[in-house]
Amino acid sequence: MKVLVTGAKGFVGKNLVENLKNVRDNKDRTRAVVIDEIFEYDIDTPREFFEEYCKTCDFVFNLAGVNRPKDAAQFNVNHSFLGDLLNTLEKYGNKCPVMLSSSTQALLDNDYGRSKKEAEDLLLEYGKNNDVRVCVYRFPNVFGKWCRPNYNSAVATFCHNIANDLPIQVNDRNTQLTLVYIDDIVDEMFEALKGLEHKDGDLCYVPITHKKTLGEIVDLLETFNSEPETLLMPSIPKGSFEKKLYSTFLSYLPIRKVSFELQGNVDERGSFTEFLKTKDHGQFSINISKPGITKGQHWHNTKWEFFLVVAGHGLIQERKIGSDEIMEFEVNGKKLEAIHMLPGYTHNIINLSDTEDLVTLMWANELFEKDRPDTFFEEV
Repeated sequence: MKVLVTGAKGFVGKNLVENLKNVRDNKDRTRAVVIDEIFEYDIDTPREFFEEYCKTCDFVFNLAGVNRPKDAAQFNVNHSFLGDLLNTLEKYGNKCPVMLSSSTQALLDNDYGRSKKEAEDLLLEYGKNNDVRVCVYRFPNVFGKWCRPNYNSAVATFCHNIANDLPIQVNDRNTQLTLVYIDDIVDEMFEALKGLEHKDGDLCYVPITHKKTLGEIVDLLETFNSEPETLLMPSIPKGSFEKKLYSTFLSYLPIRKVSFELQGNVDERGSFTEFLKTKDHGQFSINISKPGITKGQHWHNTKWEFFLVVAGHGLIQERKIGSDEIMEFEVNGKKLEAIHMLPGYTHNIINLSDTEDLVTLMWANELFEKDRPDTFFEEV
């Protein structure tokens, strides 16, 4: 299949094109579609290329458009370019399906909205008159990686400014937005490519959207931004707005924030450093034991842990409280093995090496609470 994408350098266009390339190049084999060629058209593409694309393409994603022109008259491009596209397809007798990126503002009486509505009507009429499958999508506020900040997306602007420690302006925290994530749009575009678009009457739609207030969005972003200090990862369930917004926020991080130093507790025995905390799924830490050192020697009522030695050679011991029987696990970084630290069992970890540090990744099922640590000294 040969696919034409107009507006290929724009936010939606770039995300779609890169995912089409993944399919074309067999990097993504999950889409159940074959892509042979991708024709990328943008404002600087020579006319003769456009003619050839329209002559030979099997599907058109028309993402080209104007939304923030200096002169309102330029909104006419949203209608006129589509007309040129359709005329060129007709010129070559190409009845391939055509998708149009419209906006929920097509319902509004403003220059931009009217230009989008005119484009919708033009494509729907073209489809009926020529017996061509057309897909008109009215996208709400779109967010995701590669969206241009300080342009027409509040989410992109908030992400960019908060990530770069710049001020933001929120006029009304209670203003609610209907949002659609860029990856959900891309998924739907592949469905349209296969003729499985979601339809409601004459219009198509992306089945997954989110409604959030400006205040909710800003509060989440502030939480994400503070993660290097708190180490606390918020709840980001699969498919949730929070997960999608966090991924979007990370894409705006400046280089100085891509890495951050962890503050550990260091003494003559080695170090213990908290790495990541979660509200619902415990925390991760890195423990380093110097040669010959024994750490631990304590037990918990409810807390339990995994120990995973990733470097060095050690011995983990566990003994049930009130028992003399000791379980022993010899561990080393050459054979990755996760060991449960059982509730009600006192446990330790011993570095058996005389020369090398013992490095252990530790996970606890709950966050450490200073006021109620659930940790009690007792030698194994």
